[in-house]
Amino acid sequence: MCQMIIGQEANYVSGTVLSAYSKGPISEGVITLEGSNNSLKPDKEGFFKLPVITRGSFILNITVPGFMPKRIPVFFEGDDIALGTIFLEQDIERDKIDNLGTLTDAEFSDEDDTMIAAGLLQATRDIFLKRAAFDFGQAFFRVRGYDSRNGTVMINGISMNKLFDGRPQWNNWGGLNDVTRNQNYTNGLHASEYTFGGILGNTNLDTRPSGLRPGFRFSVSASNRTYTGRAMATYTSPKQKNGLTYSVSTSRRWAKEGYIDGTLYDAYSVFGALEFEIDSKNSLMATAIMASNRRGRSSAITEDVQDLVGNRYNPYWGYQNGEIRNSRERKIAEPILMVNHYYETDKFNLNTGISYQSGIHSKSRLGYYNAPNPDPTYYRYLPSFYINSPIGANFVSADWAKQGFLANPQMDWEAIYTANAAEKASYVLYDDVVEDQQLVLNSVGNIQFSENMKLDVGLNFKQLQSDNYAKIVDLFGAEYHEDIDPFSNTANNLDGNTNRQENEIFNYNYELTANQWNAFVQLGFTRKKWSGFVAANYLGTEYQRNGLFRNERYVDDSFGEGPAVDFSNFGYKGGVSYQITGRHWIRLNGGVIERPPVLQNTFINPRENNGIVSNLQSEMVSSIDFNYFLRLPKLTGRLTGFYTRFQNTTDVNYFFVDAGVGSDFVQEVITDLDKLHMGAELGLEYEVSPAVKLSAVAAVGKYLYASDPNININFDTAGVEEELINIEGAIDLGIAKIKDYKLAQGPQKAYALGIEYRDPKYWWVGATANYLADNHANISMITRTRSFYLDPETGLPFPDATDENVARLLKQSPMDNFYLLNLVGGKTWLRKGKYISVFASINNVFDTVFKTGGYEQSRNGNYGQLKQDNLSGNPSFATKYWYGYGRTYFLNIAYSF
Repeated sequence: MCQMIIGQEANYVSGTVLSAYSKGPISEGVITLEGSNNSLKPDKEGFFKLPVITRGSFILNITVPGFMPKRIPVFFEGDDIALGTIFLEQDIERDKIDNLGTLTDAEFSDEDDTMIAAGLLQATRDIFLKRAAFDFGQAFFRVRGYDSRNGTVMINGISMNKLFDGRPQWNNWGGLNDVTRNQNYTNGLHASEYTFGGILGNTNLDTRPSGLRPGFRFSVSASNRTYTGRAMATYTSPKQKNGLTYSVSTSRRWAKEGYIDGTLYDAYSVFGALEFEIDSKNSLMATAIMASNRRGRSSAITEDVQDLVGNRYNPYWGYQNGEIRNSRERKIAEPILMVNHYYETDKFNLNTGISYQSGIHSKSRLGYYNAPNPDPTYYRYLPSFYINSPIGANFVSADWAKQGFLANPQMDWEAIYTANAAEKASYVLYDDVVEDQQLVLNSVGNIQFSENMKLDVGLNFKQLQSDNYAKIVDLFGAEYHEDIDPFSNTANNLDGNTNRQENEIFNYNYELTANQWNAFVQLGFTRKKWSGFVAANYLGTEYQRNGLFRNERYVDDSFGEGPAVDFSNFGYKGGVSYQITGRHWIRLNGGVIERPPVLQNTFINPRENNGIVSNLQSEMVSSIDFNYFLRLPKLTGRLTGFYTRFQNTTDVNYFFVDAGVGSDFVQEVITDLDKLHMGAELGLEYEVSPAVKLSAVAAVGKYLYASDPNININFDTAGVEEELINIEGAIDLGIAKIKDYKLAQGPQKAYALGIEYRDPKYWWVGATANYLADNHANISMITRTRSFYLDPETGLPFPDATDENVARLLKQSPMDNFYLLNLVGGKTWLRKGKYISVFASINNVFDTVFKTGGYEQSRNGNYGQLKQDNLSGNPSFATKYWYGYGRTYFLNIAYSF
C-alpha cells in the first residue's frame, strides 16, 4: 500500500515487472524508494506507479520472494519517469534457506533455553542479518544477544510464540520451506503492520496459495548435520476461474545418526491450504499443517570427557541388538488448523483469523531407582573422581577408570535389562509429556487515513490448556514400577495405585492453564523528509495450576486448583527516520515494554505443588537503537548502535547441590535480575562488478548481568531419614554477587568477510571467513551467594574463604575464540519451461573444534568442596560444554515446472 503524501504535487515513477524466464507478470513483492516510506505492490499485470514528491537522486528497490532484488538509480527533476518493462531473474540462492533449516534444527541444550533466532532472519536482505543467520548461526550467535522470545513469529498474522516460554517452536512447520518462503520481516523495534512485536524483530509467514509460484517443485537433499536425507514435494495450482487456489506440500527428513553420535532424526511434514477469492475485496483461506519430529538428543560434556572421546561424543546412546538406541529422544507433533478472512482495499485491509493447535511434545529419559546411575559420564566413573579424592589422589584407580570408560563409553542396555530381571523395576524409560491445546483469535486492521498517515490496530486472544505428566515407556522386562520417591520414601500419588505399568502415568500429573489478551495500536506518518511511528500495546495474562496427583511430600498443596496469577502490562515504542538525501538516511527507535514472566518461571515446582514464586514481578524491557543507512549504486550498508536493559526478570532452576547451608535437590528461584545488552552492528556490501560482490560484517556487543539478584532455594521436608536444610522447606540465600559477569548469550563479538561471484550463465560461488569471540558459559548463581562461604559441617565461614580467594576460584573465563570458513555455490538450468537447480555448501571447511556454549555445574555449592575439586586442575564437576559441528556439507537438487 502506498504511503506517500499528496498534499504536495507529486511526480511518478512507473514500470511493469515481469519474470525473465516466463515473461509473465509479477504481482507480489514490494517496490520501494530506498530511504523513504514510499512503497507499494505491483498490480495483477505487474504494473506499478509510485508517487515521489522530493527531487533528487534515489534508488528504486524491487524485492520479490524467489527473485533477485533489483536496484535501479533514478533522478527526479520534476517530470514523471517511465521505466518500461523490468525483468527479474530467478533467485538462484533461494535454496540457501533450505540449508538454514539444518542449522536451526540444531539443538543447543536439553531445555532449549538458548534456542537461536536464526529462523527469524531468513526473510531479510540485510547483509548483516544474512551473515548472522547463515554463517554466525552455526556458532549459536544471537543478534544483539537476544533470546528468540524477544521476536514474534506469525503465520498468516497469527502469533506462534508459545505461552510456556515465549519462544516460537520452529519444528511445528519444519520441512515446509517451499510454502513458508513468503515472509515479511521487520528488524528490531521498527514498526510492523502485523503486531506490536518484540525488540528482536517480527516475521510473518504468508502461506496464501495466491502468493506462491504456481506449479510443481520437487527437491532432494543430503547432509551430515542433523539429518542425512530429505525429500520435499510441493504443488500450487494456478488461480481457477471460480476463484479457488490451493497448495499442498510434504517432506520427509531422516538420519540413523546425525553429526553428533547417536542422534537419530525422523521427521515428516504435510501442508495444505485452500484460498477462495469471494470477490475483488474478500477472500477466505483454510490452512492445515502437520509436522512430526522425532530426534535423538545429545548432552553437554566436560573438557575431560571431550579430550578422551572427542567432540562428537554423546553419552545418551548405546547399542541394543546391534542397533543404536538413544535414551533421550524428543518427539513433537502439534498440528495446526487455521482459517483466515482477508478484506483488502486501497484504504483498508483487515485480516481476521482463528487458529487451533493441539498435540504433544515429549522428552524421554532413563530413571533409576536404588540402582547405579546408568550415565557413562557419571562423575564417579571418570578418572577425575579418583584424582580429586579428599583422601588423596589414586592414580592407579584413575587409570583403571580411564581404560574402563574408553572400552565402554556408551549406555549399557544389556546391563539395564539384567538389572530389571526382578518383578520391581530398577530402571524405567519414561517420557516427560506436554500435551497442549491452544486456541488463538486474531484480527489486524490497516487503515490508510490519508497518504501521509496510516493506522494499524490489532486484537488477539490466546488460550492454553496444557496437560503435563510422566508416562512409562519401557520397564525393560520388569513387571511394574513402584511409584515412590526413593530419597524420601514418599508416594508421588496418594490416591492412586503405587505399582505402575507400561503406558501408565506416574511421578507427576498436573494441568496448566493460561489466558492472554493483547491489543495494539500504531500510528505511522510521512512528511517530505521525515517519517515515523508511535505504538502502544496492552497485554493481560492469567496463569493457573491444577494438580491431578496428591503428592505425599506436599499433601495440602499438590492436588486441585492453586491460586490464579494475573498480570496487566503496557508497552510503548516509537521511531523516527530522516532522509538526509535519497542515498543516506538515519533512523532512531525506542521502546519501553512491560511484560509478564513466562509460565515456565511462574511456578516454583509445578510437578509437585501449586507454589508460586514469591513477590513475582512483571519484567521491564527498555531499548533504543540508532541506525545509519547507506544506499549508493555500488555500496550499501547499515551501521547500528543499540542499548537494551531487561529489569526484574525471574528464573527457576533445578539441581542437586552441596551448599554451605546443606545438601538437597533444590528449586533455585532467581528474582530481581537485570541484564544489559549494548553494542554495535555493521554490514557493508560492495558491488565490484555485475558478477562480483564483497561484503564485510561486524558485531561488537557487551552483554552483562546488571544487578545482584536475590536467590531463594526450595526443597521438600518429607524425608524422615534426610538431614534437612531446614524444616520450612525454603531458605532465602540473599543476593548473588554477579553484577558485571558476562551473559551466556553466544559470541559477543563476530566478524565476517565475504566474496561472491555470480556468473551470467546462472552459476555462483561464495566464501565467507568468520571470526567469533568473547563467548562465555552460564554461571552458577548459588555459588555467588554468602552460602558459598559457609562450611556445611560447622555453619561457619571457611577460614580461607576470603573475598580474594573466592573471586579467584569463581573467575569467569571466556571460551576460546575461533575462525570458520564457509563455502557455498549453486547452478541453475532452464529447459523448456522446467527449472533445475543445484545448491551445495560446506561449513567449517578446516574442521575447527569449537565450543558453542556451556554451563557451570552447581553441585559444589560451598567453597571448601569446590576448592578441593579444583586442586588437580581437572575437576569432577567442571563446566560442561556443547561443541559445534566440524566440517559439514549440505547438497540440494530441485526440479520445478
